[in-house]
Amino acid sequence: MKEAALRAITYSTLLIMLLVLSGCQNANTHNTDKDRALIKSGAGSKNISKKNHYTKDGFKNLYVEDNDKNFFDFLEMRLLGDEEWADHASLANQVPIQTVDIKRLKVKNNAQSEADLPLVTWLGHSMFLVQHNRLTLLTDPIFSNRASPLSFAGPKRYVEHAMNYADLPNIDIVVISHNHYDHLDNDTIKQLATHSALQTSPIQFYVPLGVKAHLIDEGVNPNDVTEMDWWNKATAKNSFSSAEIQALPSQHWSGRGLSDRLQTLWASWSINFGNFTVWFAGDTGYNDIQFKQIGNALGKIDLALIPIGGYAPRWFMQKYHLNPSEAVTIHTDVNATKSIGMHWGTFPMTAEEPGEPVTVLAQEKQAKEINNDSFITLSIGESVVIELDSVKGTQP
Repeated sequence: MKEAALRAITYSTLLIMLLVLSGCQNANTHNTDKDRALIKSGAGSKNISKKNHYTKDGFKNLYVEDNDKNFFDFLEMRLLGDEEWADHASLANQVPIQTVDIKRLKVKNNAQSEADLPLVTWLGHSMFLVQHNRLTLLTDPIFSNRASPLSFAGPKRYVEHAMNYADLPNIDIVVISHNHYDHLDNDTIKQLATHSALQTSPIQFYVPLGVKAHLIDEGVNPNDVTEMDWWNKATAKNSFSSAEIQALPSQHWSGRGLSDRLQTLWASWSINFGNFTVWFAGDTGYNDIQFKQIGNALGKIDLALIPIGGYAPRWFMQKYHLNPSEAVTIHTDVNATKSIGMHWGTFPMTAEEPGEPVTVLAQEKQAKEINNDSFITLSIGESVVIELDSVKGTQP
């Protein structure tokens, strides 16, 4: 017991350094009847104020009251709360993992567009490789063993890596949802900057407002970073193809230190490859307005990448982290044809067991009568082909 308490205190002390967890009270949303009426009429996406999320010092969420919970609130919850925290390392076998088929990824990079179907590979946590039309997208990459500024302390990955990241194919697009350590990792950015310099076409990084300077500090060429506000659009391209990138709302927060909370923006992302649109939710909580706005604005999402883990204890995490029930609701809100669950089974961030999000997701799909194949999870390292009505082709 004493050893467990000591471990909890040590871990909690590190967490305040890392700021990887959010302080949450029960969600207190501020949805308005006017906003809901606009969404119901289909006009919601056309009447969105572009600047309501600005403050004099940074940014805020629109439909939840941001709080100023601190380290001591977290410590009280962690040590004195009733919630039992899983021993993730001892339960790592709950997470399926397989070695990435590197050859398949590299062959896919050269697939001819007329026979091309999207190939999606989950690399753990919120990191996906999405390949389509000779463009390769990487989301919230973290190659490190810890979600931490320290190599010897902080939340440690409790499952093996599914590949040597030096073997990745050429990357064209990287999107980053926000600046927390489990989504923006310094060593990873340095490796990608080096990788980019060796490519014929450099990697194009897309980040929320305020995050560009951080990437530049880690060695990324300033010309290769595009900083974007919600609803802004940009075009990414290489020698073969192009895609439209759009920054979109999410409900989260930002901060890497003790004095920079909410000073940089957080975002979800739409990547439109022409005949295939993927929506990357980033890290987010739920409200019943913004995701419906996204669905109305995009019309159709072929693939949504949605968090299903990192939610317990619920009373503490609810504002800024989805549970599986809310993930299924977002799947419906954004009009996704298919969704893949992420943000689980990799780092010991929250109280639930590693495999619990997958079990609860299956229950929620059944309860909400969602087709089982429309919202799936993958093994870490697994690649899956996304079928498209507009394309009849073969895959390598």
